[in-house]
Amino acid sequence: MFQSFDDTASPDQGPPRLKRLRTVMANKGLAGYLVPRADAHQGEYVAPCDDRLAWLTGFTGSAGFCAVVADKAGVFVDGRYRVQAKVQVDTRHFTPVDWPEIKLADWLKDHLPQGGIVGFDPWHYTAEQIEVLEKALTGSGITLQPTENLIDRIWPDQPAPPQGAITPYPADLAGNTHDAKRTRLAASLKDAGHESAVITPPDSIAWLLNIRGRDIPRNPVAHAFAILHDNGHLTLFTDPAKVDDTLRAHLGDDVVVRPPHAFGPGLRSLTGPVRLDKTSVPLWVVQQLDDAGVAHHWGDDPCVMPKACKTDAEIAATRAAHLRDGAAVCEFLAWFDDQPAGTITEIDVITKLEECRAATGKLLDISFDTIAGSGPHGALAHYRVTHKTNRTLQDGDLLVLDGGGQYLDGTTDITRTLPVGTPGADETAAFTRVLQGMIAMSRLRFPKGLAGRDLDVIARYPLWLADQDYNHGTGHGVGVHLCVHEGPQRLSRISEVPFRPGMIVSNEPGYYREGAFGIRIENLLVVKEADKLPGGDVDGKFCFETLNFVPIDRRLIRIDMLSLPERDWLNSYHAACRDKIGPRLSQPARLWLAQATELL
Repeated sequence: MFQSFDDTASPDQGPPRLKRLRTVMANKGLAGYLVPRADAHQGEYVAPCDDRLAWLTGFTGSAGFCAVVADKAGVFVDGRYRVQAKVQVDTRHFTPVDWPEIKLADWLKDHLPQGGIVGFDPWHYTAEQIEVLEKALTGSGITLQPTENLIDRIWPDQPAPPQGAITPYPADLAGNTHDAKRTRLAASLKDAGHESAVITPPDSIAWLLNIRGRDIPRNPVAHAFAILHDNGHLTLFTDPAKVDDTLRAHLGDDVVVRPPHAFGPGLRSLTGPVRLDKTSVPLWVVQQLDDAGVAHHWGDDPCVMPKACKTDAEIAATRAAHLRDGAAVCEFLAWFDDQPAGTITEIDVITKLEECRAATGKLLDISFDTIAGSGPHGALAHYRVTHKTNRTLQDGDLLVLDGGGQYLDGTTDITRTLPVGTPGADETAAFTRVLQGMIAMSRLRFPKGLAGRDLDVIARYPLWLADQDYNHGTGHGVGVHLCVHEGPQRLSRISEVPFRPGMIVSNEPGYYREGAFGIRIENLLVVKEADKLPGGDVDGKFCFETLNFVPIDRRLIRIDMLSLPERDWLNSYHAACRDKIGPRLSQPARLWLAQATELL
């Protein structure tokens, strides 16, 4: 098993740890201290040694932060985690805060009315984050001060940094050699007048150098920093113990490997101007350049957009991974439908699904901890089952099952909502509205230049007609054997990044009724050029190609609520499931698939 069901939250440990933190804060003359979820790479998922937010507060979600002052400790979480935070933290000492509705600056001004110094680790905040916060605090008397990491000062058994091996990634799957990638990006630096670029996100480095790592569970990346020069040479700062002769041969003479402690001197030795991405580079990097008098310019991480727009080879590989994964999910669903209500648990579900994926012989890891939320647990969008919370599936439950696999040729992610026994009328009506939104996005044709903020409403419209909604974005970008959450594109009302061909994005509207049930349906889509329709007079439009092929449970659909085009889309999708997945299945699963995809 890749997934563990141990309870990693320790709410009872939060209060004494908070007390020790406040003692250190007082000794340093700090009125406040900020504890983010992020690490030095600004990653969503962090290694155990960097999981400082969870260690202090007990909250284990993938997004959030804590602001500590003398008499209050606010745990800031978005809509995905508000119920979870209330359960995981000791609310007598930590106060969950609705973020981003409540801004950090406003909270600090409310709790430090006389002003004061608020400390933060410059390794764990970007220049943009601090710039925005300082601007919002103008006139408050509150100042921000970079300091050492105070959590590390009070964490006696902090795990050591990960030491996973780094391995080459096949160029035939990537679609380009890393020499070609470096040459292309170096030319763009030279054209912009930049001598070099500092690259800190591990997935950017993995993509650029055609490498993969094992430092972060579920995400095949290595902890590293890089400096790309305008001549195509690159310096990779990572632990040399992760690099063997095979990898050195893969990297070649134009890539020099140096230990992490050489990163600071390497920055200070640059001649500039140096390109920095204000949204991802730690403020510590800026400090090093400023202290050495090295000029720097703000600009995008040069890897972000090329990584987002997949090559033909990456898309072909991803299609293959999804067909394999879809067959595994169908094998699971055939098994699931044979299990009577009251006989299996959420952990049983996850264990069996992972077993089906592993049976492909190609599974390298799961792409994130599988979500299997039954009944009221389904209302927790990012629920993670533990031995303590494990629940038996009961008649009338809905099960939200969201998981994926890491294969060499692709990263998969799919969600299906499944009935246990006989579903209720509210559940089927809400499910059908979610399905209508998911179909609308799948069928969409849209002009070039539109971003996630322009499209997100499409999936919500059927729910809005019933005064229902969901408190998360409609979709996120996805990598190719990289991170399951990848930017910069998103299907979200806050995303301003225009979609381009080759971008992969999830399509996952949902609905969650706290204490009762949850619903989510998710496929992955890839952006492509749309053919002009007969009779049409508008050129240059995009559309989506669906990558997942797993039936959507017909027992939850109110057919009378669907329009004829919606029914046609679903019947066509199910026919594609039979054609593409059927030949890959065992005989029992093939029979199940035939029944699951009957015409509406």
